[in-house]
Amino acid sequence: MTEASVPTGPTAPVADTPAARPATPLWLAITIAVAFGVFYAYDVWEAVGNLVGLNITAGELGIAMTGAGWALLIVGVAVPFLVFGSAFWLGRRRGPLAQVVLFLAGYALVQVLTADVSAFFALGGLDFS
Repeated sequence: MTEASVPTGPTAPVADTPAARPATPLWLAITIAVAFGVFYAYDVWEAVGNLVGLNITAGELGIAMTGAGWALLIVGVAVPFLVFGSAFWLGRRRGPLAQVVLFLAGYALVQVLTADVSAFFALGGLDFS
């Protein structure tokens, strides 16, 4: 090839282009997921405790929980699983810092939703009759 036949412009290869950043190594991604998984598991434990505890309390009072109450408590159990899975899925091909930020933002979302459910029951937002 002569110098006149070398391609120029946007189709020319660039030698100093940085390579695409590799994803987080599998061992580090699993370590991050397990570390945050403990916190998410605690929220699931709290939600199951609320589900069982409120059912026992309603039974002792001789009243039944409404369908909306059951639905809200079951959603409280499912939300940490869904948010954790979403954070894991979104961070699977990202760097470790991005994964930590995703898990942390998801955990903050779960905490807000848990506080909302607790406030809803504490303020008498559901009618148990």
